Amino acid sequence: MEPGFVLRPPSGGVFRFDPGTLWLDLLVSGGPGDLAVFETLHAPADLATWAGQSRLRLDPGRVHVTAGELADLVRLRDGLWELAWALIRGRPVPPGIATLVDDAAAQPPLAPRLQVTGSGFGREWTLPATGTQLLSAVARDVVDVLTGPHADRVRECGGNRCGLVFLDTSRPGSRRWCSMERCGNRSKVRALRERRAPEPG
Repeated sequence: MEPGFVLRPPSGGVFRFDPGTLWLDLLVSGGPGDLAVFETLHAPADLATWAGQSRLRLDPGRVHVTAGELADLVRLRDGLWELAWALIRGRPVPPGIATLVDDAAAQPPLAPRLQVTGSGFGREWTLPATGTQLLSAVARDVVDVLTGPHADRVRECGGNRCGLVFLDTSRPGSRRWCSMERCGNRSKVRALRERRAPEPG
């Protein structure tokens, strides 16, 4: 199944958004401050639902989350927003973020399983899973990304007042939009209107 989330913003429309990596998948669930209006993690079952929608593609019915684990994930997620904004704007990483990630990554992770298919091999995850394992998986992904070849490719969508964040894994490193069908298309339409607009007399 193609990775990504089907988003339905308050402004209307429906589009698919692929954040590019697991820790940025988590940011789709909401965030601190002004992002609280987009909050989706209200109860432990909501985190299980997110695990099914994320690139992990876990069976939500086999993800068991406690209220404490949900609080830990939300705390990590809000810290990761601060990390993402620092990376995008070229600012120092806020104090305590590395410790927050390290503490979460030290927890027992999800265990991978080899999936044998007719065309080769794939990856599955040993279930049931816990909220603590999700926490660890997200934090370990942060470490992998920020020590890997795409460490400098955390981007914010170039769309007007969009704010979605993604990892640009394209070969040329030129991804600008959360989705071509949304912000990319809107930008093309706006540019076309500007070209067609009569010049001031």
